[in-house]
Amino acid sequence: MSLMNQHTRPDTTPIPFIDVASQRRRIASQIDAAVARVMNHCLFVMGPEVAAFEKDLAAFCGAKHAISCASGTDALLLVLMARGIGPGDAVFCPAFTFCATAEVVALLGATPVFVDIDATTFNIDVASLKRAIPVAKQKGLNPKAVMPVDLFGLPADHDAVTAVAAAEGLFVLDDAAQGFGGVYKGRKVGTLAPATATSFFPAKPLGCFGDGGAVMTDDDELADILRSLRVHGQGADRYDNVRIGITGRLDTIQAAILIEKLKIFSDEIAARNAVARRYSAGLKDVATVPQVPEGYTSVWAQYVIRLQPGRRDKLATDLKAQGIPTAIYYPRPLNKLAAYTQFPLADRGVPVSEKLSEEVIALPMHAYLDAPVQDRVIDAVKHALSA
Repeated sequence: MSLMNQHTRPDTTPIPFIDVASQRRRIASQIDAAVARVMNHCLFVMGPEVAAFEKDLAAFCGAKHAISCASGTDALLLVLMARGIGPGDAVFCPAFTFCATAEVVALLGATPVFVDIDATTFNIDVASLKRAIPVAKQKGLNPKAVMPVDLFGLPADHDAVTAVAAAEGLFVLDDAAQGFGGVYKGRKVGTLAPATATSFFPAKPLGCFGDGGAVMTDDDELADILRSLRVHGQGADRYDNVRIGITGRLDTIQAAILIEKLKIFSDEIAARNAVARRYSAGLKDVATVPQVPEGYTSVWAQYVIRLQPGRRDKLATDLKAQGIPTAIYYPRPLNKLAAYTQFPLADRGVPVSEKLSEEVIALPMHAYLDAPVQDRVIDAVKHALSA
């Protein structure tokens, strides 16, 4: 009997939600050597690895320029600064995203106008965007830009967003903090908008060992302004300040790490997609699993399922007891956060964003999630939801 119990007792070994350690073990010697080179040459700020990484990053996605910076938030901020966004301007943002998307707009004194999302892709709903533009104008704001978000790793419908932007004279800034590496109709994220911002926060699909970010663009003038802004608005040198800027540089050590991580990124994207396919096949009968439209490739920054209202908390509790972590992205849309309640909404509001915030839950997702561990997650979810 004891032997049978030993075999049937469920495995409760903790599973990492995002397994940075396994990736670290895979390329430990390369990363250690890269960091050692920086430690030896001691050029910790704007050392040679920064320019080398920028060249590699641009080549990866096909952009003409990649300008690295200190964080994904700085990447968004720098672009808006370069475009002169400020008081009286409206910038359209999805309500269902991380706060940084709207935060940078508000920091510059401009007004984020919240737009709803599509219930299937979780990305910006272009019909809602169209309804938001008259709202901004009625409030005396000048519509200036739109920030589609490639949420959870899936590119937004960029053709549709671009069409609206062209008709309304809006600048498009792609918030690809979660989506870099994705593909939209044969084009890689980084080339889908006049400017694309991404993040290298450690939990991102392409993450460093601290904070980091980058902007991709084909616009030579914009690229020059961004390079100036990230170093206090410098001109010919750091004491020739031609505009108001920030300290927004990527550390050389982080650039060195990212050079090595970028070398295995394509392989990791393929692994993430294999994990997502296995999850969806195993869970489609008990939950609403994420959908990837034809012609798109997601990098699966998160694997997020939808449940009927009221079932999420019990699932999270049941999985936690078995060593399986979960997360909620996002428990409240931006318009429900205290810092953002005063900002306008698209006409008809953002009901999809508000509904999804009560239904979504994310499961462990990374490139090193092997089949036995993934099956353990699938079985636990199915058992909890069928109970």
